[in-house]
Amino acid sequence: MSQQPPVRSTASPRPRPRIDASMSLLTNVMDHSLDDGYAEAAARRGETGRSGLPRTVRAKLGLAFGLVLVAVVITIGAAEARISAPTLAKERGELIDRIETGNSNADKLARNVDKLRGEVGEKQRQALEKDGGAKADLVALLSGANEVTGPGVKLVVDDAKDAASSGGGPRESADFSDTGRVRDHDMQRVVNGLWESGAEAVSINGQRLTALSAIRAAGDAILVDNKPLAPPYTVLAVGDGQRLSTAFQNSADGQYLHVLQQNYDIRTSISAQDSLRLPAAPSLIVRTAEPIAGGSGKGDADTGKGTS
Repeated sequence: MSQQPPVRSTASPRPRPRIDASMSLLTNVMDHSLDDGYAEAAARRGETGRSGLPRTVRAKLGLAFGLVLVAVVITIGAAEARISAPTLAKERGELIDRIETGNSNADKLARNVDKLRGEVGEKQRQALEKDGGAKADLVALLSGANEVTGPGVKLVVDDAKDAASSGGGPRESADFSDTGRVRDHDMQRVVNGLWESGAEAVSINGQRLTALSAIRAAGDAILVDNKPLAPPYTVLAVGDGQRLSTAFQNSADGQYLHVLQQNYDIRTSISAQDSLRLPAAPSLIVRTAEPIAGGSGKGDADTGKGTS
């Protein structure tokens, strides 16, 4: 029996798979590089135009109305500013005039006060010469009623260079403040130390000190007889210059000032002077004390020549 040849299929052969079939994700990314959301946004932008301006009549009218409203507001503001400018300038000028007038009146009152003080001081000196006899000059000197001159020391006390206002008032305890500002308590100790060391007349920044003088504080300001003083504080003391300087520096108050200088950078300098000139003090007003009638009594002691 003859062998039949094998039957070959007439169907078309199966296509060969693509080489990049295993890279479907990468292929999808390459074929669809633009995200769907970005595509939708691009389509909307195409509908409204490339400039982004609305194309409908209603939208255009709304935009135009908004621009007109902004322009009106700006115009009204500019007009109001232009109208109010002269009024503000006038009020400012009137305020400046009032300030200048007030300063002028204050200066006149200050000059009048100085004049009256001089007249009162002169009457007091005349009264001392009439009732004090030969001791009138010494009494006037001790009371600060006369201007004095003579040798002495010049002591300058100033805040530290980097001192800042603390707002906490003066030193009120035995401990030092943590600032480099000079306090009223410091100046009290300086003046008392000079008196104790032999000073016969003392002034601070031209303000003569007497038995009724007071050194106080108002915030960070130092007041001498209710007059504010500004640093540096120049203290003049009439006396035996070199001896007075040495005695003060060796005293407890001089050491106190040295501690302030070392620990808080408060600046100080002291020097003996051949000639100083101290002004007369304002008139002394005694309201309570009264002299004992019938002479000086046993309390009258020889005070010596004195300094004139």
